[in-house]
Amino acid sequence: MKISMQLKYDGDIVGAAAQVTELERAGLDLIWVPEAYGYDAPSFMGFLAARTERVEIGSGILSVYSRTPALLAMTAAGVDALSGGRCHLGLGSSGPQVVEGLHGVPFTAPVTRTRETIEVMRAFWKRDKPVSYEGASVRLPLPEGQGSGLGIPMRLLTPAVRPSVPVWVAALGPKNVRMVAETADGWLPMFFVPEWCDQVWGPALRAGAAARDPRLGPLRISAGGLLAIGPDAARARELARGQLALFIGGMGAPGYNYYHDLVARYGYAKEAETIQRLFRAGDRAGAAAAVPDALLEATTICGPESYVRDRLAAYREAGVTHLQVVPVPRDGESEASVVARLKEITG
Repeated sequence: MKISMQLKYDGDIVGAAAQVTELERAGLDLIWVPEAYGYDAPSFMGFLAARTERVEIGSGILSVYSRTPALLAMTAAGVDALSGGRCHLGLGSSGPQVVEGLHGVPFTAPVTRTRETIEVMRAFWKRDKPVSYEGASVRLPLPEGQGSGLGIPMRLLTPAVRPSVPVWVAALGPKNVRMVAETADGWLPMFFVPEWCDQVWGPALRAGAAARDPRLGPLRISAGGLLAIGPDAARARELARGQLALFIGGMGAPGYNYYHDLVARYGYAKEAETIQRLFRAGDRAGAAAAVPDALLEATTICGPESYVRDRLAAYREAGVTHLQVVPVPRDGESEASVVARLKEITG
């Protein structure tokens, strides 16, 4: 099982790059570079490619509404070339508040748009012929009656380092997860609990796997949580309480919150409603206090080494290929030293 992390780079991005080189030396396998509404991720991914040698570099995530499929394909191919074949392309739909509020693009048919984006990108990466595509949300070239009528099928000018860049998709809803299991190289689920995976996503994962092209290989999964290792490390999981409250209570509009819905499917529907009500009323402390202790423990990896080993076994059993962690250093530790210790535990 490989080790991955999401980079915090909303402040000193040059300092964050130095941190990645330290994490690389500690054994980190994959760094995810987020993109929300601050700096763009691909610029920093290219910078990391020049500053590192081994660690793989992924976008975590780019919205499929923020760029055309062709530009996403070009971006991934460019980072892959700069890094010597170390790029991973993490995609997602985001939500209507960001897509329509920031990008000014209608948030329609997210599952279809993601599927068609993946298909078009892979067609561009093959470079065997100019790309034409007739989809519900993506059409290349523009059909007759739209635009100037002068568009022609095209192919990427430069060859990619690899015939295809690994495509990961952030997904939580059943329809989206089924599409991911069928078409993507990897899956990025947030607040993933290995023991509850089958009850929540099992049918969708199996249906998607049944239609999956064998040439894609098994679906990769990057999931995990806050990580602290030590005799008193269980206390560190409290650091995740506020994030759970934020995502359950404040991410997305009421009635359109993926994380709220996921927690409800985990069996905490009443608690999710309480958290959302308190959070939207401005009582963030109350919302955090309402997060069930069992949910907090299930979505983190904090405890003695024997406990951590048991949790890793559960993630491995659930099919997780990349343990995604947020290291919490204890006295005398650094994030890199926590990663190095975890690398020893995973073997």
